[in-house]
Amino acid sequence: MKKILFIAFAAFFGTILSSFVNQDAAGDRLIGVWEPSNGRARVKVEKIGAKYYGKIVWLKEAVDPVTKQPKTDKNNPDPNLQNVPLKGYRMLKDFVYAGKDEWTEGTIYDPLNGSTYSCTIKMTDKNSLEIRGYIGVSALGRTDIWKRLEVKKK
Repeated sequence: MKKILFIAFAAFFGTILSSFVNQDAAGDRLIGVWEPSNGRARVKVEKIGAKYYGKIVWLKEAVDPVTKQPKTDKNNPDPNLQNVPLKGYRMLKDFVYAGKDEWTEGTIYDPLNGSTYSCTIKMTDKNSLEIRGYIGVSALGRTDIWKRLEVKKK
């Protein structure tokens, strides 16, 4: 009897553990380099701990035409951050995988207007994301489509 209970107990916890591992692997599908629909930037999504973050790794116009220096976050409402270069800037923060091809609880920063929005990410296929930024409720927001880019290995 003890042996049957032990096997049942082990099977139960094995199932729970494998569901966490599978969910973790499913969430990691977000990792990669993505291009927003406007084509002005490329964002690399990485996992740090249990959350997902995205930083700008390429800009179509990386140099400010006036200063001839790398573009900075000049629209940031915090004056201390206005001289931070946009390349390398972490614009997606704190996303967690919620299951069913969705990442939630994160924020997206728009360097064009210096605003940070609540955000959800939905993967519509392995190479397409719907990025929805909003204030308050998701219905009062805007969705952009991002495409996965192939990263050439050296």
